[in-house]
Amino acid sequence: MYKLIALDMDGTLLNENKEISKANYNAIQEAKKNGFKVVLATGRPLVGVKKFLEELELISDNDYVVAFNGALVQTTKSKRVVSQTTLTLDDYKELYEISKEYNVNIHALTKDDVIAPKNSKYTQVEADLNGIDIRIIPVEEVSKDEVIVKVMFIDEPELLDNIIERLPQNIKEKYTIVKSAPFFLEFLDKSVNKGDGVSKIAKELNIKKEEIICVGDAGNDAAMIEYAGLGVAMGNAFEEIKEMADYITLSNEEDGVCHVIKKFMLKNEEIA
Repeated sequence: MYKLIALDMDGTLLNENKEISKANYNAIQEAKKNGFKVVLATGRPLVGVKKFLEELELISDNDYVVAFNGALVQTTKSKRVVSQTTLTLDDYKELYEISKEYNVNIHALTKDDVIAPKNSKYTQVEADLNGIDIRIIPVEEVSKDEVIVKVMFIDEPELLDNIIERLPQNIKEKYTIVKSAPFFLEFLDKSVNKGDGVSKIAKELNIKKEEIICVGDAGNDAAMIEYAGLGVAMGNAFEEIKEMADYITLSNEEDGVCHVIKKFMLKNEEIA
């Protein structure tokens, strides 16, 4: 019997217009009404999740969110921090030197905004997606008090694919490295991933991993899909995510989340 479902947002819960469909919304409300726990688990910063938590009525001291790919786990109303793991300014500087070597754009996420040595179209995508500000600031001038949550290489997909193969071994061993979109390559503390984030919530709620469904589409969802009792890949997921999943649902344009909830939690109960 499943008790909790953790949902990625972009490419999973949200359609290509970055909206929650009526079918997905209704399925989530029905799941909640029947006592199931629904958790959003996203690479987005907390501010980029807020309006969707409100839309889904997931704001309470018994509701949780996994943000920044697991770097931050907290309750949604009181904002009690369950877990927070950030990078250091030295990490940002180290990755900046590598980005220069490979000639790719870079930026870093703080808790409130995005900082970058120069603007790029994908930094603008990040800002627009989450409704956050961009601060253009040379890396060497970033304050030592700045909280760096994650660092991202942001560039053309083919360029990033080439870089992944060539990253120094010590960098691969030092960071959790995930591709959250074709143009986003993310670097987080080695202990951080969505699976670990969901597991911390499960521990608080005394829910076994066998009782958890995790749904996602991209590389940053791999850890939680692997962790879950039922790991679900979207129909539009990266091929490697489909290969590791226990079940492949419909795409994010076909209400794949609704399909999963109906099939595995509500047992085919019809939802308007």
